[in-house]
Amino acid sequence: MLYQLYETQRALMEPFSDLARFAAKSLSNPLSPAAQSPFSQRLSAGYDLMHRLGKDYEKPEFGIRTIEVAGVEVAVHERIEAAKPFCDLIRFKRLTDDTATLEKIKAQPVVLIVAPLSGHYATLLRDTVKTMLQDHKVYITDWKNARLVPLSEGEFHLDDYVNYVQEFIRHVQGKYGNCHVMSVCQPTVPVLAAVSLMAGRGEKTPLTMTMMGGPIDARKSPTAVNNLAMNKSYAWFENNVIYRVPSSFPGAGRRVYPGFLQHTGFVAMNPDHHAKSHYDYFKDLIKGDDVSTEAHRKFYDEYNAVLDMDADYYLDTIKVVFQDFSLVNGTWDVKSPSGEVERVRPSAITTTALMSVEGELDDISGSGQTRSVHDICTGVVSSEQRHFEAKGAGHYGIFSGRRWREHVYPEVRAFIKSHQLAKSEAALAAAPEVASKPRTTDLAVAPPVAKPARKSATKKPPQAK
Repeated sequence: MLYQLYETQRALMEPFSDLARFAAKSLSNPLSPAAQSPFSQRLSAGYDLMHRLGKDYEKPEFGIRTIEVAGVEVAVHERIEAAKPFCDLIRFKRLTDDTATLEKIKAQPVVLIVAPLSGHYATLLRDTVKTMLQDHKVYITDWKNARLVPLSEGEFHLDDYVNYVQEFIRHVQGKYGNCHVMSVCQPTVPVLAAVSLMAGRGEKTPLTMTMMGGPIDARKSPTAVNNLAMNKSYAWFENNVIYRVPSSFPGAGRRVYPGFLQHTGFVAMNPDHHAKSHYDYFKDLIKGDDVSTEAHRKFYDEYNAVLDMDADYYLDTIKVVFQDFSLVNGTWDVKSPSGEVERVRPSAITTTALMSVEGELDDISGSGQTRSVHDICTGVVSSEQRHFEAKGAGHYGIFSGRRWREHVYPEVRAFIKSHQLAKSEAALAAAPEVASKPRTTDLAVAPPVAKPARKSATKKPPQAK
């Protein structure tokens, strides 16, 4: 019922929002007689703010058209590589007719970025993708709004999320031989589960995993977000925040955790900050500060665009991650698409290097929550583990903005590059042996290089200065 009331209210507000936008433009147009009023600028600013507070924010686009690679501007083509009912795998293909740049692009590592499914769209990682594209081939998971997924597509659980990640890893590996995986916030848990299960079956695992600001162990330095999830019962969440999608959407009847509730929760965490931000926007409009007003619009166009999450997935996450702590307790069982149930054992990972990233001022995933991944991945030797803390960075600062670009990204890039080089050196070392053997086809592939068994290590990874 609450969802239906919200949609009714939104529909009633829409014409007033459009009218406010029209009034704002009329009062700011120098050719309009209304703009000659001494108070026209203030009135225009007020109507503009009213429009933005009342409008409906739809899914933004990534909008990455070009990127600079080694000083050369190259075109970027966004396309769907694999489509699933609840998620698309998007590839950002870089195109150039400069031969030297093309050769550099071909040699760069491929990275699968697993975006969070926690209320916002994957476009929240636009800055992450744009920065990574300078030195990497980039794929990203683009999670769909559950209210747009018909009931005929079935349910979506946390187990399905884990299975999706495995399928996407295999897809990228099938094209390039292997890849690197980066998870931001919420997906650190299912990504670790996916790689653990692959390792346990003896499958090829990614060369590296980079875990950024995620609740691997939510018991450490719990934040307001953690406390809500831990202090309320599973039944409370099921009875108070789960609603049916109204009949006006393709997913009518699906049980979801509505995006507008998640957005309300985000705003409620720091209402004074948002109120001040909107007031500053109003003042910047009056002053004619186009740079500041455009920055405000870009941020809130993204921040206010939210999606619904399937209820089963949302409730599973509450229970597994924030109440039972199943991953760190070693009690998490995941059902595969075939119906087989497998235990998640992070200690099975031995050939994937591990990096964790935390923000010093993160108020979503507290200090130590992500770093705890090193305590449970005991099969990865200490020399293959690394932790980096971004000083002065909040949650968003570790993957977006100046601190991401200037401090976090160089560390992540160096970590990925070092293991990509190690792979290349191993291939070169095997080349003479392959060349000395008779070839039966021009498509012969060098055999895999046997790696020495790794000893378990429980030491903390070296702290980046």
